[in-house]
Amino acid sequence: MYHLYRQQWLNCHLEQAWSFFSSPRNLDRLTPKSVGFKITHLQSEQMHPGQIITYKIKVAPMVWLSWMTEITQVVPMDSFIDDQRLGPYKVWHHCHKFKEQDGGVLMSDEVNYAMPFGPLGKLVHKLYVKQQLQHIFDERARLCDEIFNAATS
Repeated sequence: MYHLYRQQWLNCHLEQAWSFFSSPRNLDRLTPKSVGFKITHLQSEQMHPGQIITYKIKVAPMVWLSWMTEITQVVPMDSFIDDQRLGPYKVWHHCHKFKEQDGGVLMSDEVNYAMPFGPLGKLVHKLYVKQQLQHIFDERARLCDEIFNAATS
């Protein structure tokens, strides 16, 4: 099992952060264009427990994978969890948390994930997946800075 943790301070009120991040459509705005992320099915514009969201992601030129996640837990104004139901990982468990702090919001992402295919999956993680996830979350942090912290940068 692998672990990724990120934390970022946002210059906004908790209500603003929650409204933005609890809207599944904003995933598009926070994902690097190079990932080729496309939502293919969304039951509702408002996140709720049991919500299924399907996507396509580009893993190589002209190679797309389907990915399905379920919102398994929502604690309004505090946290939500998405778990993979179908996709490129053996396990994907992503917890998003929000906490008022220092006149803004401290947002954290904690992802626990596992690769399929045993030793081959470990090699693919080392050679590609780990760096790709770092890039995705680095870009997400940069885009969050643009959206929430532009006035303070």
